[in-house]
Amino acid sequence: MDRLDNTIRPYAWGSVTAIPRLLGTEPTGEPQAEMWMGAHPGAPSRTARGTLADVIDADPRGTLGAPAVERFGPRLPFLLKILAAGAPVSLQVHPDLPQAQRGHAREDRLGIPLDAPHRTYKDANHKPELICALTPFEGLCGFREPTATADLLTRLGVDSLKPYADMLRAHPPEAALREALTAFLTADRAEIAATVAEAAQACDRLARYEDPATGNPTGNPTGSGTGGTSGTPAPGPASAYAAYASLAHHYPGDPGVLAAMLLHHVRLQPGEALFLGAGVPHTYLQGLGVEIMANSDNVLRCGLTPKHIDVPELLRVVRFEAADPGILRPEASPDGEEVYDTPIDEFRLSRLVHPEGAVPATLTADTPQIVMCTAGTVTLHGEGPEETLAPGASVFVPAGEKTRLTGAGTVFRATVVI
Repeated sequence: MDRLDNTIRPYAWGSVTAIPRLLGTEPTGEPQAEMWMGAHPGAPSRTARGTLADVIDADPRGTLGAPAVERFGPRLPFLLKILAAGAPVSLQVHPDLPQAQRGHAREDRLGIPLDAPHRTYKDANHKPELICALTPFEGLCGFREPTATADLLTRLGVDSLKPYADMLRAHPPEAALREALTAFLTADRAEIAATVAEAAQACDRLARYEDPATGNPTGNPTGSGTGGTSGTPAPGPASAYAAYASLAHHYPGDPGVLAAMLLHHVRLQPGEALFLGAGVPHTYLQGLGVEIMANSDNVLRCGLTPKHIDVPELLRVVRFEAADPGILRPEASPDGEEVYDTPIDEFRLSRLVHPEGAVPATLTADTPQIVMCTAGTVTLHGEGPEETLAPGASVFVPAGEKTRLTGAGTVFRATVVI
């Protein structure tokens, strides 16, 4: 087993305090957005034997196990992160595997450098992901029914939004969503900036007039079609309006604010999760969570960013399907470990709450693992020196290494499905 020393990414949207609070360190005053655990070439974890990528490259079958190498190749298939959003993350989607392979090959043929700001495909892999809340967590995810979004836009009372509301009502759902997103992202920037400013003022106004009993703005007792989704009582439309207003304050004039209004507003309580498959637009607004994904960095942005937006490619990748986001809650296994079930084989995330004095938990597996502590203090006993983990600390456990866990704390375990 190898203790991991992990890189923290200072993206501008990151919280200044959340990751330092988890790690028990002093804030630097700079944003700390993501802590990466894995072997991604962009920021591989470090070990006493070199980077985790070096350790795996030296003995793929010994570290990953023969079944994982045969299934996924000689690389760690997943990337584990701590994500700390202090401001909205860019509105984005991720490609499926064929789209990523074609896009990466095309940009290679065109000679676009991997670090070029207009490069879309950094690698040839897909990027399904799962976010599990460690604190109350807020985001926007997946398309709402178009007619419900039309009602939301109409309620704002902004004249320049009427054509968009009309188009959302005039077509079948897939066509309506495609037409609206295309219109938002290709509109004249000066005109759309004025619309965003008016919409933000209207959202602020509606967010303030909230019925505390229902979470609905006054004058809208039912909140039909406009509310958020949560595993606890659903936030009313006033909280959704507040979220959209916040986007506009962070990104004034950005057409991505209007694109975001097409999406469900979601609030997660600690332990709840969201799975995001290919083509599902999403953004995270605030909160601390554990994120796991296929080992890729392919992001197609829809807005809320100064970075490059490839609108034609984006429209090819987005899945214009209205659907409930689907809050995930872990399923308890007989040994007490809670598993977040997803349709993806490249990763499997589970949570284990180990109380003081409990029988040692067996973590031995035939697949590679990263084990990370998020609360308390636990000790992992393997075939070498034991490793004690405080919140934020993590280890890589090679396939087949006999491993037990003692102590009192919570750990998340990342591995693959064979």
